[in-house]
Amino acid sequence: MNGRAAANPADERPLALSLGDPAGIGPELALRSWLARDDAGVVPFAVIFGFEVLREAAAKLALDVPVQRIETLANTADVFQRALPVLADKDGRYTPGMPNPDSAQLALASLEEATRLAFCGEAGGVVTAPIAKSLLADVGFDHPGQTEYMAAACGLDPQASVMMLAGPRLRTVPVTVHCALADVSGLLSKDLIVARATIVATALKNDFGIANPRLAVTGLNPHAGEDGRFGREEIEVIAPAIAALQAQRINATGPHPGDALFTPRSRKTFDAAICMYHDQALIPLKALDFDEGVNVTLGLPIVRTSPDHGTAFDIAGTGLADPGATIAALCMAGDIAARRACARA
Repeated sequence: MNGRAAANPADERPLALSLGDPAGIGPELALRSWLARDDAGVVPFAVIFGFEVLREAAAKLALDVPVQRIETLANTADVFQRALPVLADKDGRYTPGMPNPDSAQLALASLEEATRLAFCGEAGGVVTAPIAKSLLADVGFDHPGQTEYMAAACGLDPQASVMMLAGPRLRTVPVTVHCALADVSGLLSKDLIVARATIVATALKNDFGIANPRLAVTGLNPHAGEDGRFGREEIEVIAPAIAALQAQRINATGPHPGDALFTPRSRKTFDAAICMYHDQALIPLKALDFDEGVNVTLGLPIVRTSPDHGTAFDIAGTGLADPGATIAALCMAGDIAARRACARA
């Protein structure tokens, strides 16, 4: 959807790739992403923790990936072309399809360290492999998801960050995220929509190089409420938010009926869709771009992306994991990091 950002030779920090749950497909995705490094143009990255996990996974999956320990992230570039760099410290066993408290603890430790490395500036960005949130909750993870965790780790209010799903054909943003569908109407407000859409517009300019971002704002109800016949959220909340965005000279339109916005013709009219709830944003993205969909967190002082899929415990260790979304997440993180570096220069 955008051209690749020109790399800044003065800032070639590697990316930090968290391991994800080692019982899921995260290890295989890391290995296959390294194998595709040249063809896909992936910038150097290091996996954070799990050296033995990755070594065992490579052997089980018959992947010709040499795995090399590194002591600091600064060693990544020296190793990357000949081996997959793995920051040495915490480790575990490769138990595909059999998650357990130890695997969850390793996943959490990897996520925390990858985030720290990005926040302190040693990594150009962090790419997070899939986790099982319910399992992490048992070992002390008290956030609805990795997006909310990233905001907290950066010292921000959860509302200050935005989850955007991006693929080659579509970008979508849910205004409300991890909540019951029955709660969505009560959570929506003019201020929330304006805040999220403003973050999106700024990020599309700064991180994606779109000079005048076009935002299409969905309605909540069927037919965007049909003038109040099917609900008044469009009249009382969403339309006033759009007017406020337009007053800020943000190119926002709507409310658009959610069932018509994602047709091929309509997709050409906007750069990102601001959706009212989780599935309204994720269903079209996954239908169109599942194997290349990227979850990117906007509004953070660090770069964070993630493949837009889960741990897939059912196929872990079978060799069926598709690395496309992880490769896309690595490439997008590299592009955003390079664009930010150019802006700082």
